[in-house]
Amino acid sequence: MRGRVVVTDEVGGRSLAALIVDGVVEDLLIDPRPGDPGPRTGAVYCARVIRPAPTLGGAFVDLGGAEGLVREAGPLKPGAHVLAQVTGQPEPGKAVPMTARVLYKGRYAILTPGAPGLNIARRIRDGSERMRLTGIAEAALPDAAETGLILRSASAGVEAAVIAEDIADLVAQRAEAEAAAPGLALSAPSAAFEAWRDWVDPEPDAVYQDEAGRGGHAEQFGVWATLDRLATPEAVLAGGGFMAIERTRACVTVDVNTGGDFSPAAGLKATLAALRALPRELRLRGLGGVVVIDPAALAKKDRPQVEAVLKAAFKADSIETSVAGWTPLGHLELQRKRERRPLAELWP
Repeated sequence: MRGRVVVTDEVGGRSLAALIVDGVVEDLLIDPRPGDPGPRTGAVYCARVIRPAPTLGGAFVDLGGAEGLVREAGPLKPGAHVLAQVTGQPEPGKAVPMTARVLYKGRYAILTPGAPGLNIARRIRDGSERMRLTGIAEAALPDAAETGLILRSASAGVEAAVIAEDIADLVAQRAEAEAAAPGLALSAPSAAFEAWRDWVDPEPDAVYQDEAGRGGHAEQFGVWATLDRLATPEAVLAGGGFMAIERTRACVTVDVNTGGDFSPAAGLKATLAALRALPRELRLRGLGGVVVIDPAALAKKDRPQVEAVLKAAFKADSIETSVAGWTPLGHLELQRKRERRPLAELWP
């Protein structure tokens, strides 16, 4: 099926969402298992300061069962409380990354208490539409001089009342979080809500909601088959090669192999195929941190082409990734934000 399709399902008391583009599963979101206490990206805490960490630009805080590192905060004294948001998944044995610049994100708007002013997404270029949206924002949030607001690109063409309702929900979320007792102040969104919130731009061609476990539309669009495949480290590449993606405590390793191709250009072809497929594979597997790629055999003269293909592949990816370059041993290194829990910790 051509186009963008969103499928959501309920499995074992938790939600799952998949984004399918032209018949291929491009993204997956899965709730943690019931009872999983781990802090989730997007959750807001009223956290108690344990000790300042000026060299790290913040302070260590107690989340009630976990320790966080809050950045972008002013001077904080032990025992004080600070409102902070989880920004990603921690490396093993390290504190949960957090920020004091809490954002409240909706389908059409983002409330930014720490950054006053009204902003319209740059992708909305029509001048009259930008003026219309500015008027809606000013009416819905009259104190923009103290509380900032961003209207997302998905707001283009949407009725004023719908956008205003979205903004009102965000204002209510902020009030709830700021009035909360110490501990979890605002839960992270469910997988189904996050899909509804973030996968609407551009508007999908169809949205299917199932409650059938391993049946229904999730089966039809290959979601379960994709999850079964992701349980193994190997990913088959175009042209017959494959790569093995494995997570270790220190980094994610990617080993590229040519498979049964023994032609002179086999190493370059397999490596380029692997790099084009890598953003999707890391996204689906929920992997980040340091990524070390061991390419198939190729000449040094091919490295500029390989690096260019890698950068182009990650340019459209939604998760922040930077290319560090080549190591003396001929490995290619990336640094990718740990935005999600690894799939292996969530499924099955």
